[in-house]
Amino acid sequence: MLPTLVLVGRPNVGKSTLFNRLTQSRDALVADFPGLTRDRHFGRGRGADRPYLVVDTGGFEPKVKSGIMHAMAKQTRQAIAESDAVVFLVDGREGLTAQDSNIADLLRRSGRPVVLAVNKAEGIAPERVTAEFHELALGKPLPISSAHGENVRDLVNIALALCPAESADNPADAAGGNDGSRIKVAVVGRPNVGKSTLVNTLLGEERVIAFDEPGTTRDALYLDFDRDGRHYTLIDTAGVRRRGKVFEAIEKFSVIKTLQAIEDANVVVLLLDAQAEISEQDAHIAGHILDAGRALVVAVNKWDDIGTEERAEIKRELGRKLGFLAFAKMHTISARDGKGIGPLLRSVDGAYAAAMSKLPTPKLTRALADAVALQQPPRAGMVRPKLRYAHQGGMNPPVIVIHGSALGAIPQTYRRFLEHFFVDVFQLQGTPLRIQFKTGANPYAGSAARRKPRRSK
Repeated sequence: MLPTLVLVGRPNVGKSTLFNRLTQSRDALVADFPGLTRDRHFGRGRGADRPYLVVDTGGFEPKVKSGIMHAMAKQTRQAIAESDAVVFLVDGREGLTAQDSNIADLLRRSGRPVVLAVNKAEGIAPERVTAEFHELALGKPLPISSAHGENVRDLVNIALALCPAESADNPADAAGGNDGSRIKVAVVGRPNVGKSTLVNTLLGEERVIAFDEPGTTRDALYLDFDRDGRHYTLIDTAGVRRRGKVFEAIEKFSVIKTLQAIEDANVVVLLLDAQAEISEQDAHIAGHILDAGRALVVAVNKWDDIGTEERAEIKRELGRKLGFLAFAKMHTISARDGKGIGPLLRSVDGAYAAAMSKLPTPKLTRALADAVALQQPPRAGMVRPKLRYAHQGGMNPPVIVIHGSALGAIPQTYRRFLEHFFVDVFQLQGTPLRIQFKTGANPYAGSAARRKPRRSK
């Protein structure tokens, strides 16, 4: 699994600015669901020595006992418990405060690795801006500027060095539960859509888990099962439990674990509730699946409980709000009654096969020639990009690398045309496809400058 860094600090120290810089986007996931009084932002970190997840928490005031700030503190404690490392952000211009000391005390008790970052340090001598923060006893403070990016990459790499190696993060591998022949399937979705019921149905039994106390870490469960000669490992983060044995703190949507499950899966089943409106949270989770490049199957649960008119409206809503998932197959199921499970698993198999497809270079190059013959790339001024040949650059998701000249001028519309063309030709339904362009260096570039001038006679 990818390591998770959690940004913690009192209000207005620059956590969101740092988060936006780390994710290089403002379109990060938002955990916006009942029970949260402040959005938490989740995204994929970029620009470091290894990939990672990053979480932006609300302003943290751990000693507040009621109201909105208390609820925010509760969610921050949960994020800390589920983190691999914590980045504790303080304000170098405002200086050390009592709230900073309170947060530092809590972080020391948490047992999580902590990196202390002194923000807003631009234009100030490092020794002066960090001096008073040494008394927090959390290691050497690192001066940074979230707004200007100063020392941000160093900060992230220091934090990631404190996280476990990725090879040791998969409990299934450590236990010998995943030998490489099993398809890892993550079941994700909002609370109460039927994830646990679906997992129980797939396993063929009702499983009971002893839950930890609220606020402590719950590891994802890796559950092996076989069906029709195929071998699967379910990655479950919601908790498989008997009805009536549900505790409020455990029913909270653990977004961090969901993102880690998506990253670790071969195929993701996005479970939706036919009785509930498709929310922004559904779209955000779907966006992260797409960003992670995972094969996908969409399942709409509780289909038998709604009428004909409602079914038509749900299908229209799916096309309107989740149209960017057109590459994935959609199934209507009843997890409770076991209806639609067979076709769902067949689509999981198909999506996995598509994600792991091996695409021979000669066939890719012929398909590229057919695509160009059907529709040439548009001109960029006086130049038309030339697409010469293609080869496969990776799997899960499939990556097609196209070589040629002036490829930097190819617009996104033509890139999407090529993606759809390759998906159709190689029958890659169920997985996103990535295309990379590589413009070859001109072997004659600079030769005139290197050429020796002729001597005049």
